[in-house]
Amino acid sequence: MVSQQTVRYITELIIDTARELEENPFAVPVGISARHVHLSREAIDILFGRGYELTVFKGLSQPGQYAANETVGVVGPKGSFKKVRVLGPARPQSQIEISQSDTRTLGISAPLRESGDLNGTPGVKLVGPAGEVELKGGLIIAKRHVHMSPADAAWFGVKDKDIVMVRADGEKGGIFTDVVVRVNENYSLDMHIDTDEANAFGIKPGQKLTLIKNGFNFKEGLR
Repeated sequence: MVSQQTVRYITELIIDTARELEENPFAVPVGISARHVHLSREAIDILFGRGYELTVFKGLSQPGQYAANETVGVVGPKGSFKKVRVLGPARPQSQIEISQSDTRTLGISAPLRESGDLNGTPGVKLVGPAGEVELKGGLIIAKRHVHMSPADAAWFGVKDKDIVMVRADGEKGGIFTDVVVRVNENYSLDMHIDTDEANAFGIKPGQKLTLIKNGFNFKEGLR
């Protein structure tokens, strides 16, 4: 039997969600990505020891993705970063995501790419407690993007790989252009930007932004 407390909680949640949709039916929550590393199985074995398994520090917005307790050093030609967070689970190819500001510290230029598009990207050295890996590629600045489920995409009227704009309100607000839409049945609605972008617009984690398609502002264009 469902308790009155549970019923009250669910009712309040529904009311809060309905109120939020009424205020901005096309709001998108935003997540801010600090520099981080995705590792292949081979890299994990070298950096942490053969057969080592990453351990979960906390779950991320996308189902099955998590920030691990493990960290590695990232070393470039000019400088380095210590204790860069590893994200799990393991991937087919190691990938390091940094901001434009980070490239100056490392002394290496990184291209703006979608996650997984690593052809022709520069490499760096990764340092772990059990060993080091000299990567031949994998260093990128991630393109800002919005994760969506098919239902979310239908609501917004977009499809996978569409390019949209997203508005951030506030004292330092503005418009994010060239935002890539990524649709998958396993995705949860969430926009990802890096720390440089968040600081430029004064954005905080979890803040709600407004999606704009082809110059049309959904919120203002509703009838």
